[in-house]
Amino acid sequence: MQVLRGRSEELGRLLEALRAAAEGTASLAVVSGEPGLGKSALLGAAVEQAGRQGFLVAQATAQQTDDISPLSSLAPALRAGREPLIDTERFMELAALNTQPLWLAERLADFVGRRLDGTKALIVLDDAQWSDPLTAFSLRVMIARLSSHQVLWLVATRPAPGGVADQLVHAVQTQVPVHAIELGPLSAEAIQDLAKDRLNSPVESGLALQLAGVQGSPFLAEQLIAGLYLDNAAPGTPATATPVGPLLSAPAPTGPLPPGLVEGVRRRSTGLSENARTLVRTAAVFGSEFRLEDVAALMSEPVAKLASALDEAIQAGLLTDAGSALRFQHELLRSATLADIPPSAQRALHGAIAAQLIAAGRGAAVAAPHVLAVAQPGDTAAVSTLRQAAQELLATMSTTAAEVIQHAFDLTGIDDPLRAEVGVDVVAVLLAAYQYDRAKAFADDLLSGTALYHGPVTPDLRASIQLHLAPRQWVTGRLERQALFAPGAAPHLTERLTAYRTLLAPDEVAPADLLPRLTDPVARAIVLAAAAESARAEGRYATARDYYVRARETAPDLGSPPDALLEVGELYCRAETDELPAALQRSRELMTAGDWQSAAHLSLLHARLEYASGNLDAAEKEAKAGLWWMKDLHDTALIPATHQVLALIALLRNHLTEARELAGTDSTINALLALADGDDKAITRLRDVPQEFPERIDVLVRADAEDLLAAQVAASPSAAALGAHELVAAGNDLKRLAAAAEQLRSADRPLLQALAADRYGRAELETGDRATGVATLEEALDTLTKLGATGPAARIQAVLQAAGVRRRRWAAVPARAEAGWEALTPMERRVALLVAEGHTNRSAAEELVISASTVGTHLRSVFGKLGVNSRVQLTRLVLERFAPPPNA
Repeated sequence: MQVLRGRSEELGRLLEALRAAAEGTASLAVVSGEPGLGKSALLGAAVEQAGRQGFLVAQATAQQTDDISPLSSLAPALRAGREPLIDTERFMELAALNTQPLWLAERLADFVGRRLDGTKALIVLDDAQWSDPLTAFSLRVMIARLSSHQVLWLVATRPAPGGVADQLVHAVQTQVPVHAIELGPLSAEAIQDLAKDRLNSPVESGLALQLAGVQGSPFLAEQLIAGLYLDNAAPGTPATATPVGPLLSAPAPTGPLPPGLVEGVRRRSTGLSENARTLVRTAAVFGSEFRLEDVAALMSEPVAKLASALDEAIQAGLLTDAGSALRFQHELLRSATLADIPPSAQRALHGAIAAQLIAAGRGAAVAAPHVLAVAQPGDTAAVSTLRQAAQELLATMSTTAAEVIQHAFDLTGIDDPLRAEVGVDVVAVLLAAYQYDRAKAFADDLLSGTALYHGPVTPDLRASIQLHLAPRQWVTGRLERQALFAPGAAPHLTERLTAYRTLLAPDEVAPADLLPRLTDPVARAIVLAAAAESARAEGRYATARDYYVRARETAPDLGSPPDALLEVGELYCRAETDELPAALQRSRELMTAGDWQSAAHLSLLHARLEYASGNLDAAEKEAKAGLWWMKDLHDTALIPATHQVLALIALLRNHLTEARELAGTDSTINALLALADGDDKAITRLRDVPQEFPERIDVLVRADAEDLLAAQVAASPSAAALGAHELVAAGNDLKRLAAAAEQLRSADRPLLQALAADRYGRAELETGDRATGVATLEEALDTLTKLGATGPAARIQAVLQAAGVRRRRWAAVPARAEAGWEALTPMERRVALLVAEGHTNRSAAEELVISASTVGTHLRSVFGKLGVNSRVQLTRLVLERFAPPPNA
């Protein structure tokens, strides 16, 4: 390894990040700089040092052509070495998920995390500006998920505002420390030292003078020494490498190139054989990475005959053999080669390359960059190829597909009917790429007679575009009634639009009334989905389940409601109709095999079913993962519902401050918080719990809402609803309470079962058989403790201890805090709330049926724990804590 000159400060920062990683602090380092400033050399020095320190090192370099192949930029880092990050079996498992990028990234993070457990690692990606979209996405996921591992993530990139590196930093900067290292030109002294190292001798004065002209670029200094850079090139406007046409992948640098580099490459090429010169020039047009057999076919030469020509190019320092492909030694050398090829010749080569790739069956996606380089407006053949390329890329590289189809659209004329047809493709591809806002804006422009399209807007065109948008609008609550009309459209399209209007207003046209009048299968599926949503909102879960099942039987077509979301609705209903274990199992399967675009809904479903099953840790993990996806995918509609789950978990764990931060304006969560804080009056507010609230039946039991539970039984007579209704209706009847608790054992809901055992056990303890009461309460205590529900467990433990029950060892219920609101006992909280409402000690005593002196004792304890010394300060603190006030 050669000495790295002029970068001691930058290398020192990377070495410090490596030391921190070894000590358990993961971080991301981003090295940025213009081409030729030594980013790769700096990374190489960091890799060498990491290897010496016993780090596992995985490294890869992105290529310009990576954006048509998923995970191609990162794959070499995953698979390199005798002990790769991902073994063959797991890599093949990942390959099976290449159409589900979200699940692939999650699985990849899981695999890499297991591999790195107890291992310090450096993971490197050079030229990150060319990363394929799946690599960029997977890096964001892995860095966030593996923030507790001993790993330094190191990427190098050219300056690209808003590019891959910027997106990466924005996504993970709250998860791990980020080190931004910007490289500038080397000092003159460092350039002289570099030359001395390369020459292995002192620098002569003439060369020293020439080195002053490389403007601090170590790359140009090395090319000068190698004879590929001439500092005495003719002055004037710097040469520019300008690829003809917009390339799909990032083009070669289009800015000015040093004239000396162009001239140096030109002179070095002059010394090559004719075959070698043609090979280098053809390869430059092919791209930053190419296959020898492709170039040979284009040159109409046998591969064997080009072996010597290839060796010449390698010996000249222009090309390098990477094994599976050939590359230029540096992208600037490719740019200098392109600068010496006339645009007309470049265009002809691109056309020939595109034709050859298609004829060889390599696919439209591989040919697309070259098609784009030569396509002219109105070129219908190019439009056809690009449309095909977009479809080839859509399943695995939807972001790239969106750019390709946009190029195809731009090649059509503004009044060409083909433009409308391709415009429909643009909307569909953008939606598949999870770019709804862009799709909607494009659709609006296409249909409104703007400069985007001057052709006829037919009813079928209007209906088709709206039916592409409608499923996504339904999911996000953005359906617009006025857009669901297209007079004169084909009958099947008209029926589908009519069906979507029932989703907006099922009361205007009852789905059951509309179904017999519909002949189109997709329209019927939409109406069935509307009927399912309506029944579910009314708590008629069995009916809703059956509607969802029927809706899913229709084959997908334009405007079909998303099957993944229909299944989510079906699983919610199955969980409410005594099929919770099966629904939970299916939700777990969907988290690795379901439609990734429905990730937010799937995560919320999974979290709620884990919560219903008493798996608090799993529910919390899934809810937090869901929040990450929602924010990363800019799909925030379900964040409040996810916060509900997390707040309920925090309440069960007695983490009241955390629950309050999550509650927001949720009236049910705030009522539960008020109860936890000792405000018994808040129990009446629980009756207003919404139908879709997680484990609503549990809340209705706590509210003693016998009438609402009876209504739930009438709507959906599940074991949970029947048992809960009987539990509340039993009052203090011990036999009925015992029967209700026993009935709930079949409900597969341990939290509800513990609630029933708590109620029955207390009743037995107070008025019945003490032994039965104690045994029942101990069973509830053990259940809640095992689930991690330390809040209700602590309350049951207090009841048992007050009843004189002695255990050699009580469950591990956390000790009460020594200060703050959580330090207050239930009675102290009630006293604090009454005083904050304006009660005197005497009136508070009457309310609590205790003596005024006892109120005073509790109040002094409250003052001490809360750090206040007056009723005014206490009132202010209570008002700050409660929003809305506890009895609002």
